[in-house]
Amino acid sequence: MDVGVLALQGDFAAHAAALAEAGATPREVRVPADLEGLRGLVLPGGESTTMLKLMDAAGLEPAIRLFHAAGRPLLGTCAGMILLAREVRNPGQRSLGLLDVTVARNAYGRQADSFEAPVEGAGPLAGAPLEAVFIRAPRLERVGPGVEVLARQAGTPVLVRQGRVLAGAFHPELTADRRVHRLFVGMC
Repeated sequence: MDVGVLALQGDFAAHAAALAEAGATPREVRVPADLEGLRGLVLPGGESTTMLKLMDAAGLEPAIRLFHAAGRPLLGTCAGMILLAREVRNPGQRSLGLLDVTVARNAYGRQADSFEAPVEGAGPLAGAPLEAVFIRAPRLERVGPGVEVLARQAGTPVLVRQGRVLAGAFHPELTADRRVHRLFVGMC
């Protein structure tokens, strides 16, 4: 099963490796034609403003919207979650608006404030805590009524799902724990 990773900026190679370990065949996505034949798409961490500019230059924003409208699953991590959010703060910026959440950019602090912490999973991720790496992470400030919280860190939602959109404030690709990627591959 071919699953794409937006390969414009950020740690897309680590996501590709995680997808392969989770049973998918990863493909890098740089232009709209790269979306053809994919069962899902990962929007990785990185810098959301830069990613938006690169998506615009490549014509990817409308293509990703059509990909989603066709029922294909999306996974956004860190900056990818910002790109998927309905509302972005700190500062505000446009986004794809495909996930009914409000996020605050860099809410956990600067690069020096990055940390690893276990997060408590729920639903399909219940059981042993997930390993999570937070790097200049966004914070979920509001979760819409149709959004399921799948993990929390210190009581704050950090992994959510709405329909075929899965998004996390952390970097699951930077740990050996593949449960988030396996969940996404299952959605695909």
